[in-house]
Amino acid sequence: MQGNFLDNLPKIYGLYTGGFLVFIVLMAILEQMGVGADTIGILFVAFTIFIYAAIGFLSRTMEVDAYYVAGRSVPPVFNGMATAADWMSGASFVALAGGIYFGGHGYLAFVVGWTGGYVLVNSLMAPYLRKFGCYTVPDFIGTRYGGNLARFCAVIILVVTSFTYVTAQINATGTIAARALHIPFEVGVWFGLLGILLCSMLGGMRAVTWTQVAQYIVLIIAYLVPVIWMSNKQGFGLLPHFSYGDAVQKIAEIEAAVGLAKPTWDVPGGLKVLTVAHNAPGDTFASWKFITLALCMMAGTASLPHILMRYFTTPTVRAARKSVAWSLFFIFLLYFTAPALATLTKLQLLDSSLPTAIIGKSFEEVANLDWIKNWASVNFLAINDANGNGVLDLNEFAMRTGIVVLATPEIAGLPYVISGLVAAGGMAAAMSTADGLLLAIANALSHDLYYKIIDPKADTRVRLLVARGLLIVIGCAAAFVASLKLTGILGAVAWAFCFACSGLFFPLVLGVWWKRANRQGAVAGMVLGFLAGSLYLIYIQNGGTKILGLDGLRFGIIGMPVSLIAMVVVSLMTPEPDEEIQKMVDETRIPSGQTILGSTQ
Repeated sequence: MQGNFLDNLPKIYGLYTGGFLVFIVLMAILEQMGVGADTIGILFVAFTIFIYAAIGFLSRTMEVDAYYVAGRSVPPVFNGMATAADWMSGASFVALAGGIYFGGHGYLAFVVGWTGGYVLVNSLMAPYLRKFGCYTVPDFIGTRYGGNLARFCAVIILVVTSFTYVTAQINATGTIAARALHIPFEVGVWFGLLGILLCSMLGGMRAVTWTQVAQYIVLIIAYLVPVIWMSNKQGFGLLPHFSYGDAVQKIAEIEAAVGLAKPTWDVPGGLKVLTVAHNAPGDTFASWKFITLALCMMAGTASLPHILMRYFTTPTVRAARKSVAWSLFFIFLLYFTAPALATLTKLQLLDSSLPTAIIGKSFEEVANLDWIKNWASVNFLAINDANGNGVLDLNEFAMRTGIVVLATPEIAGLPYVISGLVAAGGMAAAMSTADGLLLAIANALSHDLYYKIIDPKADTRVRLLVARGLLIVIGCAAAFVASLKLTGILGAVAWAFCFACSGLFFPLVLGVWWKRANRQGAVAGMVLGFLAGSLYLIYIQNGGTKILGLDGLRFGIIGMPVSLIAMVVVSLMTPEPDEEIQKMVDETRIPSGQTILGSTQ
């Protein structure tokens, strides 16, 4: 290798990918030699976490620019991979296919919204925020609108949003650790947190960036391999993405034949059973629910601080645009696969012509299957011969949505090395997003609250020590909340997106595209939009009647209009921004030229 680290990135990650593939082959050989499944699972998770921690340690820094924005030197392709890993959270990897498994096509609103949100990011946000030259989203809000009040409001919304989101990721790491290490979920969340902190604490954004590139390689291999393998075994070819329509039709026929009835037994909390309630025909709100969920996810995507932070790391404005395009490509690879995975996994369980099917088989035979016993032992799965006929009926099998992807290799009868690979991929997905989220919170509190408001004279060492201390405190708090199991993974993620779009979407968009938007309007938009959405969520969670069928996953539809109206009305009723701010906004929208605030803060 010649030149510096950035010059050798393709070779470095090429060697890393080759080494990971060799490790998979080695684990497969060990399995053939009789090494136990539990040992292989532990080796997979431990090896990958060790690699991430090593990258984080080697990327340690005490430079402010490197800690907050990776020195603004990340090439577009690698920033696209890091962004995709940041985006491919535990919700995308672990829970999305499970949601589709139980909820059908309605859950594709998540895919449409999350992917469509990147169109908004590319057209409305990323290049302009990069041109502005800030470190964080509250930094942009505070500088664009002026004054500490606007900055403080943005910090509060960022913390609530990111904290809600990070609990979902730690939930996912706890789920994986509980199964791989045979430990209680409540202990698994702390194990996952340890790995997350090892990746991000010493090197900040620089360490997180290079770790996330490595994590994306692991998670995409882990997601594609079992789907392709399972599809080939079921006769749908090596690329099921274009051919699994027949599987969907077959599932519909099986479900119609066996009937989707309400279970007659007490299903343990957190577990789901396939019933007619999940696929009820004639739902007059079905299209409205799909559209509103997709809109919340789109606007939330364009408002999420940890995603927008990624585009502060590119060397130029043009590179920021290219990064979004690469991000979409790398994200597409997983999202295009999720519906196929959910479909083929469901078919594995229902189709009696397949040796892995369990529905309609002897209850005693199913109860003695290793994968049933393993997942039931950590309370992620349950079966019950409620009908007393000695046969496992469809509504006598329940599991958590979060284990559909993780259990797929065992359900399909694949070698356990594939289960270990999927566990490593799920851990990579959850850890990569958690890294970005914790860093977003810590950076906002240390840079925007501590440095910009509390102690503007703090030196570099103190600022970075504060950021690292906050990482530990916030991570521990998130692990504690995740251990309480207040909501599922997808539910917590939907809340985070709604918090973000309720409070930040219009202040960010109008901050770039409307010169007349002023400080008073931005504060009103953030505060009233965030409060309206949050109060509606509290109202719904306490049994309130839904307005227009909007449930707790869609409260952003309440918050966003309030934010827009408040911001526009208050801005028009108060003095316009000074000439310097308006010139700054004009300059922000010019695609070329120097960064407005320069490279230092």
